[in-house]
Amino acid sequence: MRVVIDASIDPRLVEAFPQDDVRTLFDLGWQHLKDNVLVKQLECHVFVTADRGFEHQHNLKSLSFGIVVVHVERNKIAFYRPLFPQLRSAAATVRPGQVVHVSGRVAG
Repeated sequence: MRVVIDASIDPRLVEAFPQDDVRTLFDLGWQHLKDNVLVKQLECHVFVTADRGFEHQHNLKSLSFGIVVVHVERNKIAFYRPLFPQLRSAAATVRPGQVVHVSGRVAG
């Protein structure tokens, strides 16, 4: 499965998908692309973002990939790690044009 991680997310989130082809927008050199250009460029199965408005700003039916929106308290890898199983599950089941939200809180 090909996964692309948005520039708004800690790039170490690639650790959540050890069996997959994972790139960040930084890896692709696309971190400065506007979303309307980005959605036309993406060739992936899943786009992972923290942008809660992403799903409302685009015609989801026209997208060739699924979107996983991750909600964490802070953009630090420690806040993402407890969500790795949920993120993998969401990425494996999301369909093109569909949005799945994954959220969690870290105690402490």
